[in-house]
Amino acid sequence: MSNVAFAFGMTLLAGLSTGIGSLLAFVAKKTNAKFLAVSLGFSAGVMIYVSMIELFATANKTLASELGERQGTIVTVAAFFGGMLLISLIDKLIPSEQNPHEIKSKESESITGNSEELLPGKHKQGKNLMRTGLFTALALAIHNFPEGLATFISALQDLSIAIPVVVAIAIHNIPEGMAVSVPIYYATGSRRKAFIYSFLSGLAEPAGALVGYLILMPFLNDVIFGIIYAGVAGIMVFISFDELLPTAQEYGEHHLSVYGLVAGMMVMAVSLILFI
Repeated sequence: MSNVAFAFGMTLLAGLSTGIGSLLAFVAKKTNAKFLAVSLGFSAGVMIYVSMIELFATANKTLASELGERQGTIVTVAAFFGGMLLISLIDKLIPSEQNPHEIKSKESESITGNSEELLPGKHKQGKNLMRTGLFTALALAIHNFPEGLATFISALQDLSIAIPVVVAIAIHNIPEGMAVSVPIYYATGSRRKAFIYSFLSGLAEPAGALVGYLILMPFLNDVIFGIIYAGVAGIMVFISFDELLPTAQEYGEHHLSVYGLVAGMMVMAVSLILFI
C-alpha cells in the first residue's frame, strides 16, 4: 500500500506542475525562451533515453520470459507502436486550434508574445480567448490522462525510472499550464480563474493513475506490466518527437534544444547507473 501511495504522490506532483506554469505566466513579464528551449530538450532527452534504454528493454525481457523470446518480442514491439498510435489518435481527435501540442508560429502567439498590448478582462475578443483557454484545458486533460497512468506504473515498479519520468513530465507540463492560463486571464481579468482551470487540467494525471489503479490492479501480472511498459515507452517517445523537440526549437535556437536533449540523456544514464 505504501508503494501505491508513493506512486499516486509522484503522479500528483507531475500533474500539478501545470499550476507552476500558470504562476510563471503571471509573475514573469517575458518568458526566458532560451531556458525554456533547453528545459524542453532536456525533458525530451530523459523521456527518449528512459523509454528506449530502460522501459522497452524491461518490457521485452519480462514478456520474453513469460511468452518466449519470439512471441515476447513481437508483443513488446506491438505494444510500443500501439502506445504511439494511441497518443497520435488523441492528437487527431483534438482540433489543432485548441491543441497545445500543435506548434504554432510566433505570429499566431500574439496573446503571449505581445501581452503588454492587451487589457486583461477588456480584450475585444474575450469570448474567443475564454473558449481557447477552456478547450486548451480540456485538450491537456485528455493528453495528461495516459501520462498519469505512465507515471503511476513507473513509480509503482521502479523508483530509479519513476523519478526521472516525473521530472520530465513535470517540465513539459509547465508551458502547457501557461497555454491554459494566459488566454483565460486576458478573457476574464481574473488570475484566480486562470489558475484554477490550469490547475484542474493537471489533475487529469492523478485521475489517470486512479482509473488505471482501479481497473488494472486486479489483473496486474508480469505480462500486463510488460505490455504497459512498452506502451508507455511508445507514448513518451511520440510526445518527445511530436511535441517537446519541435516546441523547444520554436522557443530557442536549434542547438540549444539539442544540448538540452543530450544533457537529459546523460542525466538519465547516470541516474540509472547509480541505482545498479
